[in-house]
Amino acid sequence: MDYEMNSDTKGLTTGIIREAEVDQLNLRLDVLLNPDDEAAKILINYSAANPHLTGWTEDEENKLKRKVDFRLMPILCLIYGMHYYDKAMISQAALFGLQEDLGLNRGTRFSMASAIFYLGFMAGAYPAMFLAQKYPLERVAAAIVVLWGACVLTTPACVSYKGLYTQRFFLGFLEAGVSPMWMMICGSWYKKNEQALRIGIWYSTTGYVSIFSPLINYGLGHIEGSLSNWTYMYFFAGACTIVLGIATLFVLQPDPIRATFFCERERYILIARMRTNNSGIRNQTWKKDQVIELLCDLKFWLVFLMAAFGMVNNGAVSTFMPVVVSGWGYSSLTSLLLTMPAAAYAGTLIVLSTYCAMKFDHIRTWLIVAAQFMTTLSAILLWQLPRDAQGGLLFALYILPSTSATYAILMGLQIANTAGYTKRALASSGIYIGYCLGNFVGPLVFLDHEKPKYSTGFIITFVTAAATGVMGVIYRLICQHDNRKRDREGVHEGFDHAFEDPTDKVNKQFRYII
Repeated sequence: MDYEMNSDTKGLTTGIIREAEVDQLNLRLDVLLNPDDEAAKILINYSAANPHLTGWTEDEENKLKRKVDFRLMPILCLIYGMHYYDKAMISQAALFGLQEDLGLNRGTRFSMASAIFYLGFMAGAYPAMFLAQKYPLERVAAAIVVLWGACVLTTPACVSYKGLYTQRFFLGFLEAGVSPMWMMICGSWYKKNEQALRIGIWYSTTGYVSIFSPLINYGLGHIEGSLSNWTYMYFFAGACTIVLGIATLFVLQPDPIRATFFCERERYILIARMRTNNSGIRNQTWKKDQVIELLCDLKFWLVFLMAAFGMVNNGAVSTFMPVVVSGWGYSSLTSLLLTMPAAAYAGTLIVLSTYCAMKFDHIRTWLIVAAQFMTTLSAILLWQLPRDAQGGLLFALYILPSTSATYAILMGLQIANTAGYTKRALASSGIYIGYCLGNFVGPLVFLDHEKPKYSTGFIITFVTAAATGVMGVIYRLICQHDNRKRDREGVHEGFDHAFEDPTDKVNKQFRYII
């Protein structure tokens, strides 16, 4: 009697596992069982109880993937969209009196108010991931979302730029865990070739939310009341965030091991198919040797630097875009409306690029190079075009968020090319710290005395974007070298150690995607 075991991970063979082979697989898992790995225990218990039902069809697997998508993606998208909405609202509040009320219209105070948020991000990323590994991730996520919603609600209490600096720092500290936790969730539910698109879907909300947020905030900014116009934006956002945080506790399912909406067989299939990732699913043991290995891993530092360099221009996108446009002489409403195409472009490019990463082999690093080329082109145009060439300037401004596609692909690369649960958790936080570093520097290079041209800002954007593209090529070459070296050593790609929690460096059967 034959049983199919499908694998749609690129480079693997889709075939049939016969009963004898299933028995050998079960024996191998039993011998190699890591007592700390919850996934391996579930596989062995199911295989022992159902020795003739250890295979599955491709239709079964596809139906389960759709079920996971339906349950998981909406909550990930809603929270990540609110995450971006809350942090980027300062750029729209600035058009409705925030700068004047809090004294941000002097020197570099407004730039610092944006940048200091990312100092909080850098401080909060690793503590959040440490808590997420030690405790149920959905509880950690829910607590973080509720607390950051409360932090947003405190913004109207700020009476000076110093108070806003403090609020922005703690808002960044609280929001820091969302992106790395979402990466870990995708790594626990999806195969390598499936991860990029799912990460791209929730990350694309940074663009799509920016289509609607200007209209929402324009309406809120015109409320006539006893408080300043901009304060109503923060009351609305904070309340929505708290409601989402409470929902997170009941809706978010962090991994198939503890998910509540699957039967025993479905859980088995979802876990067994993840063997092809060679990275396990969940392990609560903190391993110092994996920390040391990560810090010595050149590929990790390349991804970190690409995230940092690539995100420098995000300071212009998330903070200065409405301000830059209004500096060309447009009204507040027109400035907000003119930024909407850039948001649509960013969201769509993220989805398309991550879809291509899923659909086609070996193109992820080339997609990074292409996105950075568009960013360098945008920076050159914004730097060199005369200020009265507003058609060309708007085109350049609209393609400036191309670097968002780079970061979406980098998140997928980082989670797919890192094995070992502790190492992967830290790598997820590490890329986010690089992201924060770039976002911190970004607003500071747009000097107030250079407006509306901001020559220094766009020159630095050009240099960092070009450097990111070069590093993408270097990363590709290193991964190719490591894969070929393992092939020459006679160790073929396999999944014998998938649930033993080895790192990608230790497990010679591991292969890097490019």
